[in-house]
Amino acid sequence: MTAQPDFWIRKMAKYYGMIEPYADLRKRAGKISYGASSYGYDFRLSDEYKIPDFTGIKQLDPKGIEKIQFKDYKGRFCLIPPNSYILGRSLEYFRIPRNILTLCQGKSTYARSGIIVNVTPLEPEWEGYITISLVNASTVPARVYSGEGIAQAIFILAETECRTSYADRKGKYQKQKKIRLSRV
Repeated sequence: MTAQPDFWIRKMAKYYGMIEPYADLRKRAGKISYGASSYGYDFRLSDEYKIPDFTGIKQLDPKGIEKIQFKDYKGRFCLIPPNSYILGRSLEYFRIPRNILTLCQGKSTYARSGIIVNVTPLEPEWEGYITISLVNASTVPARVYSGEGIAQAIFILAETECRTSYADRKGKYQKQKKIRLSRV
């Protein structure tokens, strides 16, 4: 990265459509922060969720996730049941350039409340809304807030472009517009 990484992120987001909608970082009273940061971007949680119904389910299998019924929910916040999880998606749409790898980590505000945010890396030339797994590790329901920060994306600039990108491989989660369940 350059000497001013926040400028570089802003430029990539605004001029190349890497992050839409893009938000500069500013203090937001009573909200979990989001927007450009020193070396990354704190993205927001949309108001769309999928809540699993485990009735009659004896085990979870990523190769057979279609056996679980998910309830669609839309709202200003969502409660995660105790010792369970929900799926959400980013408010921002991402277009990752061919020479960038993006790693994501949950925000500490949620981590301190027992909420684990799981997002896999965004590979070069992946694009779409990010599907996010939100795990409540506590024994009581936990609340997450729509339209507020949920995780930080860290952008790693490669010296050269990758040989084969996610788009080249025609990845199964490319250009996702909604929350996607696992696919094999």
